[in-house]
Amino acid sequence: MSSHFLSLSHRTRKTHFTKKVIAAGVKAFTVYNHMLLPTVFKSVEEDYHHLKKEVQIWDVSCERQVEISGPDAKKLIQKITPRDLAPLTKTKCFYAPLVNSNGGMINDPIIIMLAEDRYWISISDSDALLWIMGISTGLQLNVSLFEPDVSPLAIQGPKSRTLMKRLFGSKIEKLKFFGVAEFQFLGSNLIISRSGWSKQGGYEIYVNGPKLAETLWDKLFETGYDLNVRAGCPNLIERIEGGLLSYGNDMTLANTPFECGFGKFMPKVVANHCIGAQTLNSNKVRSPSKIIKSLSIDHKERIYCEEPWEIYNIKNEKIGQITSAAYSPDFQKVVALGMINTRSIESEQTMYTSINNKKYTIQIEEKPFI
Repeated sequence: MSSHFLSLSHRTRKTHFTKKVIAAGVKAFTVYNHMLLPTVFKSVEEDYHHLKKEVQIWDVSCERQVEISGPDAKKLIQKITPRDLAPLTKTKCFYAPLVNSNGGMINDPIIIMLAEDRYWISISDSDALLWIMGISTGLQLNVSLFEPDVSPLAIQGPKSRTLMKRLFGSKIEKLKFFGVAEFQFLGSNLIISRSGWSKQGGYEIYVNGPKLAETLWDKLFETGYDLNVRAGCPNLIERIEGGLLSYGNDMTLANTPFECGFGKFMPKVVANHCIGAQTLNSNKVRSPSKIIKSLSIDHKERIYCEEPWEIYNIKNEKIGQITSAAYSPDFQKVVALGMINTRSIESEQTMYTSINNKKYTIQIEEKPFI
C-alpha cells in the first residue's frame, strides 16, 4: 500500500484500525515506533476545536507495549526506572521515566502491572524493547521479553466519559485518573486506563489482536452517534497548551528527568540498584542548569515549529531553544514549550526568538495554559 502521505512497507507498520482511519478521512500520518500514527483529519485547528468540545476516537496503536514477565520481572522493571514502583498495583498505572547510566531519558512510558510477575510498558517513540533486552541479557535475568499484539485505542474529549459509560457501564465512572481495570466487551476482557495524551479527559482501551479491533471502533461510533463523535488524533496545539511533552521533540537522550520537569516522579534518593542512580542523586543533576517551561509569544499568525527556534537574551546570547510551538486559537497567541537556562529564568531576563526573520519577545508561563 502506498499513498501520497508515505510509501509504506513492512518496516512502516499499519495498525488494526488503519482501514477505519482511512475511511474516516485521515489527511496525514507520521511514523511512531515504526507504525502509522494519524496527525490530521479535518485540519489541525478544526480537530483542536472539536477535541476541546466533543469526543474523539484515536488510533494510538503506535504506543507499543513491552511485556515483561517471569520470576525476575519486578527486579528488571525497577532496574530501568528511578521511580519507586513499590506502590504500583493492578488498579493504578504509573508514568515512569526510563533512563540510562548517565541519567538520560531513554523513554517516558506508562507502566501497567498485570500481575506480580507480569507488566506492560506502554512506550513513547524509541526502541525501548531492544535496550531492555540488553539490560536483561547483561544481568542474566529470568524474564520473558517481547512486544505483544496490543493496540491502544484512545477515547478523548469532554464527552468521553458519557460515551464510555454507555458502552462499558457505570463501573467506568469509578476509574480515577491513571486508574486501570478490566472491562467486558463481547465476552472478551479489555484493559482500560483513565489516561491519554490530552488534557480534555479520556481513556485508553488496550485491544488484544485484530479480532475485536474494527468491531470496537464501529461500536464506539454507533454508541456515540449523538455526541458528535469523530475520528481524531493527538493534537499539536492542545498538547502544547497542556504542557504535554513529546519524546524526541521536547526531550531526548541528552536530557535528564529533572530537566524535563519530572522531579515529582523521582524519590528523594534513587535506590542504588536503579540504572543511573549515582548520577540522578547528584546535586548537580537535581539542580539542573536548564529546564523545560511553557512559553507564549505575541504572534497572531498560524505557525508551527518544525525545527527548534533559538532563544536569546538581550545581549544576543543563546540561552535556550523552543522545541514545540503553534498558534492557539483560544489564547490568540503562539503557545510553546522550550528548554531554557535556569539562571536566565531566575534573573527574569528579557528573552527573544526569531520567527520568519522577525524578533519576538517570549513570555515564560508559571504553568501550562490548560
